[in-house]
Amino acid sequence: MGKNIAVIGGGIAGLATACLLNGRHRVTLIERNGYIGGHARTIEVDEDDHQVPIDTGFIVYNEPNYPLLTRLFDQLGVATRVADMSFAASIGPWDLEYATANLDTLFAQRRNLLSPAFLRMCRDVLRFNRRCRALLAGDGFGTASLGEFLERERLGEAFRDFYLLPVAASIWSCPKASIMQFPAASLARFYANHGLLNLTRRPPWKTVVGGARQYIARMLRELPPTALVTNDGAEGVARTGHGIQVRLASGRQQTFDNVVMACHADQALRLLETPTEPERCVLGAFSYQPNRVFVHTDEYLMPRARKVWSSWNHLARYREDGEASVSVTYWMNRLGGLEKHRPYFVSLNPFAGPRPDQMIAQMAFEHPVFDQPAIAAQARLDEIQGRDRIWFCGSYFGQGYHEDALRSAVAVAAGLGGDVTRLRQPTPDTKPNAARR
Repeated sequence: MGKNIAVIGGGIAGLATACLLNGRHRVTLIERNGYIGGHARTIEVDEDDHQVPIDTGFIVYNEPNYPLLTRLFDQLGVATRVADMSFAASIGPWDLEYATANLDTLFAQRRNLLSPAFLRMCRDVLRFNRRCRALLAGDGFGTASLGEFLERERLGEAFRDFYLLPVAASIWSCPKASIMQFPAASLARFYANHGLLNLTRRPPWKTVVGGARQYIARMLRELPPTALVTNDGAEGVARTGHGIQVRLASGRQQTFDNVVMACHADQALRLLETPTEPERCVLGAFSYQPNRVFVHTDEYLMPRARKVWSSWNHLARYREDGEASVSVTYWMNRLGGLEKHRPYFVSLNPFAGPRPDQMIAQMAFEHPVFDQPAIAAQARLDEIQGRDRIWFCGSYFGQGYHEDALRSAVAVAAGLGGDVTRLRQPTPDTKPNAARR
């Protein structure tokens, strides 16, 4: 039956690829962790006589910008709910706190009604939104980084430090220095697509009822148990005259007709024992930001004023050397519809860990950094796709999100003759270029 294909990486890209190829090919999904799902990881917290599901990586999506994921959820029968996407910032040492839910929370600290810096920030938000829309319409950004764009447009420090960087850090889980190097056009385009350049008419965001584990479980039902290899990651991938040999951590080796590298770009490069020069250049251009994730109940990692507590909470605390420790805390009760439970939080890179008696779980994720080298490398991904029967997919093909990973998986599955009719992309160019399969 068809080809013998290995898919390395059990995140959404790998799982989707395996499901779309299954039935036409013999598929083996290889994952070094003990669970399938990658960033779609739901943990269960015991509370009284029941368990509370809490998502820790992938949490929200919206239908206009996640059409493939929306289609997948519909076909899997996954229940979703509208999510509250309010944002708050708590920034020291200025003792500044505000939220974006309404004017009352925006000026939760009434002194900000008379603060020139805060009012300039509000004015610059409007000017930033207006200028981004105008420049996107005329392709006026050029190759400017975000830092260069802010300087050119004379957008103030208060806007940069109290609004733009906190919001961007919450979205991309990256430090300030990395965000300032983002291509301004890419950031503005993302903001425009997600309605962030509008104060109203933003697309509604949704979460999965019962956690992301619900859709993972439904996808796994489409694969035979023999197709799954967990707790035994790939350690090497080598092209041979007889196929592609995959060496596992356990020492086992197996040869496949094709291999799909559904892992991070830097991981894929490390696994290739003899990468081609294009593979080395393209995959090597991507870097990743490690992020520590804590699930907890410690209110210390939330804004001091409960009035501004929001779904997304940016906290910045400054050290003696003047550098900021930046973290994001998701209030899962508001974001995930857990109103009837005690407060639960998910914090990324907190400046101080939760108190031990309020710690529930901790883990680590990595997110791609989309600097200028990465953006340039994305334009060359087709050069390495399917060369000598090795394929690549992952969120780094887009902007680091679930939809990007899923879109890349559909493209690879199409290139390998999988059944992509149920998730065919809205654009006609679904099949990636490949020199030899």
